[in-house]
Amino acid sequence: MSSSFQPTEQRLAVTRRRHPAFPYHSAVLVRLVKHIYKRVHDDTNLLLKPWGINHPEYNLLMMLYGTEDNALYASQLSEAAGEKSANITRLTNELCRKGLIERSLDEGDRRKVALSLTEQGLATIESFLPAMRGLLDQQASGLTEAEMTQLRRLLKKFLDQLDRG
Repeated sequence: MSSSFQPTEQRLAVTRRRHPAFPYHSAVLVRLVKHIYKRVHDDTNLLLKPWGINHPEYNLLMMLYGTEDNALYASQLSEAAGEKSANITRLTNELCRKGLIERSLDEGDRRKVALSLTEQGLATIESFLPAMRGLLDQQASGLTEAEMTQLRRLLKKFLDQLDRG
């Protein structure tokens, strides 16, 4: 384990010693995921600061960018980004204010609001993608392609189990 995670691992070991039925390995796994998320979140926020966006906004922009027409309904965006609908509203309000996305009513169902990238949003994404590629490459540089494939498979399995639970 990394040295930055060692104190957490030691605390979990003390908990297991005090309560032998404590699910140590499960707790280590969940804590690792949390530590990884925080580090990725912090690194991404730092990288994106010059573009005036944060990690959650980046995630929404990339979900839109990853569609053929650069648009999704709010409910689809919420599901794709793993965000609650209230947070989607707050984030999309901010992205609209920044001119990166726009809202439009669905012609078939006026209760549905489509969110799409603006030209400025597309240009912003294109400008930060090289830096983001470098960050992503650096973050995963300690893993081989086979290890990344295995980790992806295991994390999907873990997520599937959470979805079923």
